[in-house]
Amino acid sequence: MSSPSQTREELLESIRWLGRELSARTVMFHTAVAERLGLSATDHKALDLLNLSGPMTAGELAELTGLTTGAITGVVDRLEQAGYVRRTRDPHDRRKVVIEPLDHPALKVRLESVFASFSRRCSEIVADYDDAALATVAEYVSAMIKVLHEETIRLRQEAAAAKLRGELGRRE
Repeated sequence: MSSPSQTREELLESIRWLGRELSARTVMFHTAVAERLGLSATDHKALDLLNLSGPMTAGELAELTGLTTGAITGVVDRLEQAGYVRRTRDPHDRRKVVIEPLDHPALKVRLESVFASFSRRCSEIVADYDDAALATVAEYVSAMIKVLHEETIRLRQEAAAAKLRGELGRRE
């Protein structure tokens, strides 16, 4: 927690370190959630993005996740085999294949069970925040989502370029 005696620089440094820890713990939490669902963490989050964004092509899902189209093919194959998505033809362009999340009641029940405690505890944390504080938190989270998406794409593009140059995996 911050204290009134902290300088702006100290607060910013604290936020950086807390963000780093939050990131690590978020990855571990979602890995545990995915394990409970019988999925890999990548498959679970790709499915989550499909459910949040709606049907899209494999290329769009690759762009949204930052994964290669080859990796997305494997993700979609596994999600389709598990009954969580299906491939359909785009009604406006039959050449395109759209990945569509399916309504899966058993998965919803399992997700609600897995997230019940987490959701309750999150609600308890923000219960005493006033509207201005909630708006600030929402603004920060929204900005960070954008940054994370853009940085994921940048890192994947740099890795692809390095691979083409034969530099990926070399120690310096």
